[in-house]
Amino acid sequence: MKTSTYKYILYIGVAGLLIACSTKKNSFVNRNFHAVTTEYNVLYNGEIALQTGIDGLKDTYTDDFWEILPVERMQATEEEMGPTDAKNPNFERAETKATKAIQKHSMNIANSEKNPQMDEAHLLLGKTRYYDNRFIPALEAFNYILYKHPNSDKIYEAKVWREKTNIRLDNETVALKNLKLLLKEQKLKPQVYADANAIMAQAYINLEARDSALVVLKKAAATTELNEEKARYHFIIGQLYEKLNFPDSAYASFQTVIDMKRKSPRRYVIQAHGRQAAQFDFSKGDTIAFLKKYNDLLEDRENRPFLDAVNHQIALYYDKQDNDVQAKKYYNKSLRVKGKDRYMTASNYRNMAEIYFKDAKYPAAGMYYDSTMVFLNNRGREFKAIKKKRDNLADVIKYEAIAQNNDSILHVASLSETQRVAYYEDYIVRLKKQEELEKIRLAEAAKRAASMPLGNPDAGVSPMMAGGDKAPITGKSGAMQFQEDGTSRRSARPAGGIDAPMSQTTAPAQGGGGGKFYFYNPSTISFGKLEFEKKWGKRVLTDNWRWASEQRTALAATDEVTGALAAGNVAAEKADDPRYTPEFYIKQLPTSPKVLDSLATQRNFAYYQLGSIYKEKFKEYQRAADKLEKLLVNKPEERLVLPAKYNLYKIYEIIDPAKANAYKQQILSEFPDSRYAEIIRNPTSENMNTGSPESVYGTLYKKYEKGDMREVLAQSETYVETYTGEDIVPKFEMLKATATGRIKGLDEYKQALNFVSLNYPNSSEGKQAEVLLSKDIPNMEKLAFGTPSVTWKVIFKFEANDAKKKPLTDKIAKYIKEGLNNSITISDDIYNMNENFIVIHGFNSKLAAMDAVTVLKDYKTYKVAETPIIISSEDYKVIQIKKNLDQYTALK
Repeated sequence: MKTSTYKYILYIGVAGLLIACSTKKNSFVNRNFHAVTTEYNVLYNGEIALQTGIDGLKDTYTDDFWEILPVERMQATEEEMGPTDAKNPNFERAETKATKAIQKHSMNIANSEKNPQMDEAHLLLGKTRYYDNRFIPALEAFNYILYKHPNSDKIYEAKVWREKTNIRLDNETVALKNLKLLLKEQKLKPQVYADANAIMAQAYINLEARDSALVVLKKAAATTELNEEKARYHFIIGQLYEKLNFPDSAYASFQTVIDMKRKSPRRYVIQAHGRQAAQFDFSKGDTIAFLKKYNDLLEDRENRPFLDAVNHQIALYYDKQDNDVQAKKYYNKSLRVKGKDRYMTASNYRNMAEIYFKDAKYPAAGMYYDSTMVFLNNRGREFKAIKKKRDNLADVIKYEAIAQNNDSILHVASLSETQRVAYYEDYIVRLKKQEELEKIRLAEAAKRAASMPLGNPDAGVSPMMAGGDKAPITGKSGAMQFQEDGTSRRSARPAGGIDAPMSQTTAPAQGGGGGKFYFYNPSTISFGKLEFEKKWGKRVLTDNWRWASEQRTALAATDEVTGALAAGNVAAEKADDPRYTPEFYIKQLPTSPKVLDSLATQRNFAYYQLGSIYKEKFKEYQRAADKLEKLLVNKPEERLVLPAKYNLYKIYEIIDPAKANAYKQQILSEFPDSRYAEIIRNPTSENMNTGSPESVYGTLYKKYEKGDMREVLAQSETYVETYTGEDIVPKFEMLKATATGRIKGLDEYKQALNFVSLNYPNSSEGKQAEVLLSKDIPNMEKLAFGTPSVTWKVIFKFEANDAKKKPLTDKIAKYIKEGLNNSITISDDIYNMNENFIVIHGFNSKLAAMDAVTVLKDYKTYKVAETPIIISSEDYKVIQIKKNLDQYTALK
């Protein structure tokens, strides 16, 4: 009987469950079954997945503290993602749960939703789509709540999320209008009120209305229940005050973040300290308290992940104090942390580049600028500015090297024999000392390498190569590394491994980490050789090297050759080294007056170029003045004197008006008829289009287009002298080179292009010349007579101003007109500096050209007496390019 009762109860329960599962019946059981199942099963798991996704986004998101932070973080779009990036799977899982809740538990009966959990399901659906960067579908989900569930307890939250989505869709004006209406409601929960004000602030920030953003973001910071949001909002408030130029208010906002202590994520606290440091007055502030504060930050274990930012701020402090040694030390410490802030890394490299530039260590500065650009956005304004400075620095490095090298040679050449010997003896002492220090350094590196496991990637890593305070990390094999004194030494392997001074062997790049291969580490090689000799003694490279009998025979044969060397000591070796004798250097000094004059000319031009570059491109006026003053002391050639004095006049107008007036009077008295004197007397003439260098170049270029090559060549030479040191000179040089090629032929053209490429390597003309030399010139050199041609020409050679040219041209023109042959044309072509060709073009065969010559010679209407040359179009091209008409006529 009991069994039957249980069976009936089971049947009734199953039937009731089946009835409750229906989404088509609006009964108490159905509504509550689906509501409870939705809330405590599907939506519960969906909310957990969403919150996990948001937490993961906050943990992995990298804030750019150099710009105003976004109020809300968002995962990258598909376009922004790299090949190894992946979307957060938790958002997809949460969306799946929300979709499942709607599809299986929605009770839409008579166009009315009976399941009270469907508003939360659609809210969850909208949020997941929002975080997945699918804003239009998200907007649909939020609007569904507003239209279908107007009495929902989630209605205000849905409105906030809808306006978030509008802002993401760049509809800030619509969002602000709706949010203002929402904030007038009296029933808003504190967190919803905070969220509404926060997203409203984001809209104002997007519209550049920062003062309005401040007002509403303060409300959000005061109302939010989440400490992480409170810290973030106060930090953004500080950033907005900075943008509005209220430093005291900004300082106070950042202090609020700092005072939250562990309630705030540590990254906000550290960055708040950094922003306060930006407000610090390094000349009047309490520097002792500043350093104590940052030393405490360094010692705090909680700050270890942020040591790059702390060290960067200390480096900036020393940089402002002009303590370059300490500044570089802390910049390098910041770099060694290898944080995620790429712009901070770029700033470290850039600031060290500026230090080296200030100290006139230009190769080192160039390397640090190269490293800076690696970490900058190559489309940004700063990248372009640094690239321009780096390109200009290439000229500085080149001309500084010429000036220093030639100055040194000329100085030593001017010394007496005794003084030269003393000079080089002093140099040799310093050389020996340097080499001894280098041996000690290598020995210590070998010991470090020996004390570590062979496969350890950090084995033998020197402080310099590990990001120490003596070199930029370039990540390129064989890149030049620079020491504190600005001298260079070549690394035999990528940054991160052992450096091998003066080695020419480079190892394959290891991706920035330390090398693991034994033979890529010079220190381990040196140590290995010593250990081998300790164990095995000196062994000759032969088969069976381990057998002593074999070695005795081999060593006996070699001992006779190496005995003297083995018996000697290090001092004897040094004595035999020619580098340790003054004569080795003295005999290399030039003695020819012609060579010394050439060196002086190169040096003087280098000083002039340096003065112009520092003045025009770097605005380093004092340095520019020093170079130009030194140039004038060296008694340069006449063409540099006037431009140098004019540039000094313009520089001193800015930094020393008294000296400017002195140079002004010199120019007016010594060069009264010069262009520069005219500019000084009438400053507006400098800006007149008719006399500007650009206008002069434009006029000359028109002559080039007309084919007046002789005039172009002569005038371009004049203008190169007139505008020496100005940016327009490479253009005149290139025009001169082109005209030279047209008049003097391929060999002269090649030399002229080579001059342009060597002297103006960073100008567009220099680069164009380099391309022509590498691509076009080799093709021209391959041209030779005999290439098949489909057309032929008849040419008559004359002196350029020969009076006979006109009658001949008239006869040929008459012949063409009477022959009614439209394919035949005539031209007057330049051949060389003194000769022209009258050329008849358009014959389709050599026989046709010969017939034309016969007619012109024999017919009484023409009676042309001059001797023509019949030539194919291809061969004519060769003689015009190579100027070898004599060679062609000799062959014929």
